[in-house]
Amino acid sequence: MSKTMLAGRIDLSTRKLSIETIPLPEPGPDEVRIKVSAAGICLSDVHIIDGALPIAPRAGVTRLTLGHEVSGVIENLGAAVPAIWKLGMRVLLQAGQTCGQCPACVGRTGACLKPLTRGVDYDGGWAEYALARFDTLVLVPDEIPMEQAAIIPDAVSTPYAAIRETAQLRPAESVGLWGVGGLGAHAVQICRAVGAAPIVAVDPLPAARERALSLGADAALDPRKPEFREQVLALTGGRGLDVAIDLAGVPAVREQAISVLAPTGRLVLVGLSGKPVSLGADLPFCFAMQQVRGHYGSLYGHIPQLVTLTRLRRLDLSSSISDVLPLQDAARGVERLMKKEGNPIRLILRP
Repeated sequence: MSKTMLAGRIDLSTRKLSIETIPLPEPGPDEVRIKVSAAGICLSDVHIIDGALPIAPRAGVTRLTLGHEVSGVIENLGAAVPAIWKLGMRVLLQAGQTCGQCPACVGRTGACLKPLTRGVDYDGGWAEYALARFDTLVLVPDEIPMEQAAIIPDAVSTPYAAIRETAQLRPAESVGLWGVGGLGAHAVQICRAVGAAPIVAVDPLPAARERALSLGADAALDPRKPEFREQVLALTGGRGLDVAIDLAGVPAVREQAISVLAPTGRLVLVGLSGKPVSLGADLPFCFAMQQVRGHYGSLYGHIPQLVTLTRLRRLDLSSSISDVLPLQDAARGVERLMKKEGNPIRLILRP
């Protein structure tokens, strides 16, 4: 077996992406090495490359392998990996891992205070092989294609966690989803499964609005229309939205969402912009007892739940894979996503 592999790596000083030949990583005692089957290109990866999302590099680290949506086959096992994990198993990787050092991790008293993200805090899966701590593995049933399995962490799990945990969306509550791309397309399905009504998709692209309706949205609106606010009020009986979710990470979206938020409504920020959050005037916001809630990632238990929902076809990810590209074309995939060429949900890299 070759002692080297190809990987899509970013220079942390210049933000330049290149395909490099690097040493094949060896798993530590609690790690496995997987042969990567599929790795998603996320808008967060684009923002890492264009500098919109800053990275604080670890001491001595100058280059990083990107990619936090990864599936593959276990190819090597560390000495301390539990026997439940075996060579040849199809797995997906959690998009991150606990730090193991904070008080919550050491005392096992709750969620990690400093969670680490794959492809940000340590090397990710835009590569022929990737390392993963055994507690970040999730088994992939044969019924789920590996391209679909790869995007469950983040593209599916992030809106799932935002809707279930942060927004605490309940049946018959109205919800607005700004941005029907990689996260929003799955958010529509999840909101429908929860029982939200109506589900209002908001996107300036006609193709995205059509997609939202095909996935189960009750209405799909163009945010640029002068009658936008009146349309939302008409759909919600004059009340406004119980929940508004920014999946695009655009400051103007947040301002618009607050303008159509119902009394006691919740605005959930999922998309990342790196820009300040502005609430506008405090009097109407406080008088209506509205809330803004930040969101990031998902919990470990969400991924197995989503695998089950996908396997039993409660979630349909078959239309989520917009194209599959060879690893060597990673830069082209980033460009396509940045320019929204073909209105992709997810582009996949295959080593």
